[in-house]
Amino acid sequence: MAQQQPTPEQIKELQEKIAKMSPEELKEFQKKQCIFCHIVAGKVQSRRVYEDEHTLAVLDINPANPGHILLLTKEHYSIMPQLPLEVLEHVFLVAKKLSNALLRAVDARGSNIMVANGVAAGQKAQHFIVHIIPRREKDGVVFELPQRQQNEDSLQQIANELAKSLGAPAPKKSAALLPDIMERIKETEHKDHQERKRKHERVPAKGADAPEKPSPAAPSGNKGEEKEKPPKKQPGGDINLDDIARLFGAKK
Repeated sequence: MAQQQPTPEQIKELQEKIAKMSPEELKEFQKKQCIFCHIVAGKVQSRRVYEDEHTLAVLDINPANPGHILLLTKEHYSIMPQLPLEVLEHVFLVAKKLSNALLRAVDARGSNIMVANGVAAGQKAQHFIVHIIPRREKDGVVFELPQRQQNEDSLQQIANELAKSLGAPAPKKSAALLPDIMERIKETEHKDHQERKRKHERVPAKGADAPEKPSPAAPSGNKGEEKEKPPKKQPGGDINLDDIARLFGAKK
């Protein structure tokens, strides 16, 4: 027998009742309607894989990949901003632990740790959840984020608004452009190559006891030092993190 749908009058009555609730009453009402609060309370069957004072982790019954974990807060919170700082820190420490465990347990090659924070972000249940999804190459799970072009003025405006919201000073635009940085990296790499070559040339080969030839600048027969030829210009080569570190003065 199909479940009877509430009438418009019943819906209106419920909305009025909710509007009059105190924050504590509203939270308790949400818990009664929340399937994940029922899972935490043990009223709904689940496959538990981890539990502590603040969190419960269960296997998703409709996983994106085998081993997909749902990490729940035991207390009912709808979205991340509602979590107390100490609970939020604890949740992500547990997420790190579970992610590491998944790598070994299901022979994963990586993981996605995700939060759908709000309906517009795809949140389907009004209970804060961290998804921990084990990943393998070519597993068919696709997260495609569009890459939209945005001009410098728009980026700067967003950065300014974020700084204002955070109570931080307005950020300054970076003066160095990528082509300039790459050119400086290449110059640094070339100088390092020259220095390594000079050090190598100073070391005599084993068994090299032949007398030095007279220098053209010393016709009397006195031995003169050969004029060192400047090394050929070397290409920039592959750019790596060591190059970048040297550019900005980092010590090995």
